[in-house]
Parts: sequence; C-alpha cells; structure tokens
Amino acid sequence: MANRRDSRIEPSFEGSQRAKSFDGFSVSEEDRVVPRTRKSAAKGRSAKAKSRGRGRDRNRRGLFGIATRLVYWCFVFCIWGGIAAAGIVVYYGAKMPAATTWSIPDRAPNIKIVSVDGGLIANRGASGGEAVSLHEMSPYIPEAVVAIEDRRFYSHFGVDPIGLARAMATNLIGGHFSQGGSTLTQQLAKNLFLTPDRTLERKVQEVLLALWLEHKHSKDQILEMYLNRVYFGSGAYGVEAASRRYFGKSARDVTLSEAALLAGLLKAPSKLSPARDPKAAEERAQLVLAAMREEGKISDKEYKTALSAPATRAPSYWTGSENYVADTVMDELPDLIGDVRGDIVINTTVDLNLQKLAEQSIRRLIDESGKKLNVSQGALVSIDDSGAVRAMVGGYDYSTSQFDRASEARRQPGSAFKPFVYMAALEAGRTPDSIRNDAPIKIGKWTPDNYGGKYYGKVTLATALAKSLNSVAAQLTMEVGPDAVVEAAHRMGIQSDLQANTSIALGTSEVTPLELTAAYVPFANGGYKPDIHFIQRITTANGKVLYENSGGSAPRVIKADIVGMMNSMMTGTVEVGTAKKAAFNWPSAGKTGTSQNSRDAWFVGYTANLTTGVWFGNDDGSPMKKVTGGALPAQAWHEFMVAAHEGVPVRPLPGTWKSTPSDAIVPDEIPSADASQAPPAPPAAVGQPAPVAQAPAPARQARTTRAAETVDAGGFDMPSDSGSTASIKHPVPPGDVGGPTKKRQTSILDILSGG
Repeated sequence: MANRRDSRIEPSFEGSQRAKSFDGFSVSEEDRVVPRTRKSAAKGRSAKAKSRGRGRDRNRRGLFGIATRLVYWCFVFCIWGGIAAAGIVVYYGAKMPAATTWSIPDRAPNIKIVSVDGGLIANRGASGGEAVSLHEMSPYIPEAVVAIEDRRFYSHFGVDPIGLARAMATNLIGGHFSQGGSTLTQQLAKNLFLTPDRTLERKVQEVLLALWLEHKHSKDQILEMYLNRVYFGSGAYGVEAASRRYFGKSARDVTLSEAALLAGLLKAPSKLSPARDPKAAEERAQLVLAAMREEGKISDKEYKTALSAPATRAPSYWTGSENYVADTVMDELPDLIGDVRGDIVINTTVDLNLQKLAEQSIRRLIDESGKKLNVSQGALVSIDDSGAVRAMVGGYDYSTSQFDRASEARRQPGSAFKPFVYMAALEAGRTPDSIRNDAPIKIGKWTPDNYGGKYYGKVTLATALAKSLNSVAAQLTMEVGPDAVVEAAHRMGIQSDLQANTSIALGTSEVTPLELTAAYVPFANGGYKPDIHFIQRITTANGKVLYENSGGSAPRVIKADIVGMMNSMMTGTVEVGTAKKAAFNWPSAGKTGTSQNSRDAWFVGYTANLTTGVWFGNDDGSPMKKVTGGALPAQAWHEFMVAAHEGVPVRPLPGTWKSTPSDAIVPDEIPSADASQAPPAPPAAVGQPAPVAQAPAPARQARTTRAAETVDAGGFDMPSDSGSTASIKHPVPPGDVGGPTKKRQTSILDILSGG
C-alpha cells in the first residue's frame, strides 16, 4: 500500500507507467484522472471566450450609445442653430424699413440719343437701354437665362434650398467656389435694393427681400425686371442695351446663339465680355446651349445649328466716333432740362452718314501715313450756317481713348488764326489790295520768319494771306494792335483766353477745334454768329417736348463788305495758296495752320453750306514729320466735303469784292517807327461790327503801275518751294516797326512758323 501510495504520489512518467500494470490491474487512457493543470487551462479558455462576448456586447451598446448621443446633440444644436438663425434674421430684419414701405424703385431712366434722321447714336444713362417687355424680347433670352442661372426658377419660392445644397456640395467637392446658390429673385433683390457687399447682413436682407418680391410679383414680372436691369458688361445694363452693344440690334431680334452669349455673361460680365475675351464668351455660350438642351428648351437640331454660328467679335466698350457726340450731349443735358426723371429721346443735329464719312477719312489717313509721318490723332468738326453741328470726330478711336480732342483739346492754331488778324486790318481800313513788303522783320527781339525762310517782297494782303506769310501778319498785328485782333477773334466765336501780344499773329494762343471752326462760320453765312448747338429737341418716351432749339436770331458780327473781302482773300488759299489739295467743285475758302515743328496741323475751310475744321497731331505734343495744314488736314477736308455736298445745289460764298486792277493799286503807307500811336479798333459789343479805325494821315506813297511781286500760282504749293528767285533780303522794314511791344508770354521756341 505504501508502495502504491508512493507510486501514485510519484509525479514522474516512469512511475505512471508502472502504475498501469501493477498487481494485474490495467488502467485505460479514458479512465485516467485529468491532471489539475489541464482543467484549469480549459476553464481559462472558457472565461476568455465569455469575456470577449461580453466585450462585444459592450462595444455594440457603446457604439449605439454614441450614435444616439450624436443624433441627440445634433438635434439640440439644430434647435439652437435655428433659434440663433431666427435671431439673426430678426435682428437684421429689424434694421430694414417696414415691409409696408417697400416698393420697386424706378428703373434708372434711359437717354436715347438719335441723329437728325432718327438713327440711333447711343443709349446713355444708368440703364443704357430702353425697357423691353418679356413678350417683346426674343424668347430665347429668358429661356437661356433661366437654364443657366436658375433652373428651378418657376418652382421655388424665392430661395432655392435644393439649388443651394447642390451648389455647396459642388463647391466642397471641387475645393473652390464655382457655383452660387442665389436665385434670380435674390439677384434682382440685390440689384434693386442692396449694395454688392459680401456680408451676412446683406445676405439675410437679400433673402427677406426675395421672399417679398415673390409674394408681390409674378414670376414673369420678376424675370422681366431682372432682364431689364442686370449688368451685361461693357457698360450695358439690360438686354436691350447689351443687344445693341454686342450685336448692333434690338433684343427683339436676338438669335439663339446670341441669347446664349448674353446669358453666359451674367456669371462674370466684365471677364466674359466678347469685347474683352471672345473665346471665353463663346465657350460660356456653349455651356448655356447645353443647359438649354438638357432642360428641353431647344432641340438637338437647334443646338447643333447654334454651335455652328460664328463667334461674336464685339468691339471694345463703346466704339464709333458718334460717341464723342453722345458725350458732349450728356454734358449739355443738365443745363437744358435739369435732372432726368424718366426715359427721354434726344434729337441731335448730327448727320450719322456725315459722321461716319468723317471718321473714315481721319482713320484712313492715319492708318496710311501715321507711322511714316509720326501722327497718331486727328479731329474734325463740321457746322452748318445755322450753328448746327453736323459731324464731330474727337479722335482716331473712341474705344481706346474717350478724350474728345475736338471740344476739349486746346492746341496752337498756327496760321489758321490769321484770318482774325486780317479781319481786324480790314476793319481798320485796309483792303485785300493793300500792299505790304514781305521781308525779314524784327519786332523787339522777335523775328517772325516765314515758313522756309522765303520772302516775296511787295505783295497784296490777299496774296500774303493765301501764301500765309508770317512777316505780313506780324506787321498787320502791330498796325492795328494785338487787342484789336483779340477782340475780333472773340467777337467771331473764340472762347478761350487769348494773349494780346505780337505773337498772336501767328496763332500762339491755344484754342479747340470746335471753337476755331465755329469762329469761321460767320465768314460762311454772311457775317452772323449763330448759337453752336448739338441738340435740336428733347422729348419724353411718349413724345412730350421738354426742350426745343428754336434757333432765334443770330447777331451780325461782321459787316457785309468785310465778309466779301475776307471770302475773296481766303478763296485764294484754296485756289492758289497753301490749301490747293482741298479744292473741289464748290466755291470754297479757308486757311491752313501749322504750329512750330509741325506739332499741330490744321485746315479750316467752308462753303456756303458747311464750315469744317480738321486737326492732326499727337496727344503728347511730339512733332510730326513735316506735316502741314495743306497736307493731311486739307486731304481729309476734301474727302469729307466732296461727300457732304454730293447732290447739293452749288451756291456762291456770301459777299462780293472786286479787286482793283493791278495797274491801279496804290500801296498803303507802311507804318513808321511811331505808327503804334495809331488807335486800334475799339472793342465792339457782340452783334455789332467793330468801328473802322482810320489809318494815320501821313502822305501816301506815289502811285505805281507795277503789279505786286508774286510767285507763279501754277507752280506754288507751299512757301518753302525750292528756289531763290522769290526769296529776297531787302528792303527790310524798320526794326522797331509798330513801336514798343508788350512783354511776351511765350518764348521764341513757342512762336509759330506759319503756313
């Protein structure tokens, strides 16, 4: 027994094997008692399994709890967020006027400017186009706008939560702002009532106003208001202005492809404007067409046809020289009718056909000769005998420069100012046959040289003006006095300040092309100074007359005989003088002008029908390359006047003058050193001719039967013709002719060289 106990207690493997067969007993493996260690392990495994199951249950219960809590707190946050949003709405809404006072503001008035024959010159004002009802405009326009801007326009209530959510999702996925959630109603509310500030307050007010608009107006009314007020870029507000601006037609006549382009502009009017980026505008228009097809607004056939339409190439901003006229009209408008409170129509005096002819002539000459002659700008003004402006071109291209050189640029007129010198001399008793000695002359320290340094000796005043001789003009100025010249110029229509010094003879005081041309009109109409005007009539859209130019009586500013003498002399400028290139089959007269170093070149000429002034130069005052008034300006004048007089019965210039036969000419006295004591013509009131000042009484020179020395007219172009036979050095008038001079206001470098 002791051995068996010992053997059972024996923990070794051998003892265990011996126990299996001891005393004849055999023990099978199944009858063995499982050792304590294995049982414990099994129990451990079972406990772990149970623990894992309990853990999974706890995890499931934990996740469910978290989700439940998340939903709960989201609900709580939504409630508080709604309360906060409501508070914000109430707060910002309280800052707005009471809803009972809300009303649609009047649409900004449109100012329609038309030509003398009713052609459209421009639409101006804050709207830039007349209002067009929804059923009048092309049906493609509203369909295109709704398709690309607000597909759910006819189904939402002013604010589109679905569209807003879609836009937010698109922006989040794309990682940048690409879509907006504002409806057309919200956009209209913003345009009508609010500033474009991106603030929470403005957005809240926008929503409130959109809801109000939807409550007060139908969908079609909202869409119509939107289309007539929204900005389409390039200064165009409303579909009518945009259609005129980009396509040159009314919104009533817009095609499908054009409507798609207009609708595409609304995303970024300035950036996508075809005037700025035609390619971008066309690509955007294609997206609009695709949206229209997707919405079922157009068929596949219409879609393909529209895609094949050529891209629109709109000129930059407003273009065309008629816009210079429109700008001037807008400047004058407040003085005529005050504030514009409704749509108006302005009937101007401008002939649109003549306007286009003038623009084409200026641009063609600059295109052909601009680089070669270093000339970049030109201006033209044409005025009829009644003072009505028939055409005005203020520069080479309005789209690149809106500065009006015709009415705003003050430039030195050069010899184009000399007619006022000669007019003052005639009023002081001289005649076209009066003789002066064209030779080098010294006035104080100033020596007014002739163009090209050539002198012609004894010449009549008619010849001196035709050939634009500076020496003679300076002598006449000293004879009558600079004050008399200034008075004559102002009486004729020059409005700019003029320096009453000796150099005024050569046009050193600056004037605008408009006022210089206007000052020649009395020569063309027989001596009367009319009111220069652009506007004939202003009416409301319903035809009520707000203003009308009745014309009135123009005061006489020159005696009839003086007009006859001046026209006789200035006819020579066109026939044998410096402006032969201007001549055409109408009796005409005028004067060329060229400032120092050819910085300015002018020709102002007239018939009994029109007075037209032309200027060429550069904005920076840089010299042109030997461009004179008898060159480009005379050519442009000729082209314009030939076209303007086509089919018009020929009329002679007013006034008559019969020149004294050459063998009977008695030269006037050349003033002596103290001739400045002769009283100049005193100023005359506007509308009255200046009294004629009597010349000094010393004895006249003896009569001579020898004709005045002149150059062969057939070969004369400019006084700078080569050859010395016409250029003389003697006799030279006294150096102090005209007496002491006033202190000059300009340096010798500013003195014009004439011609």
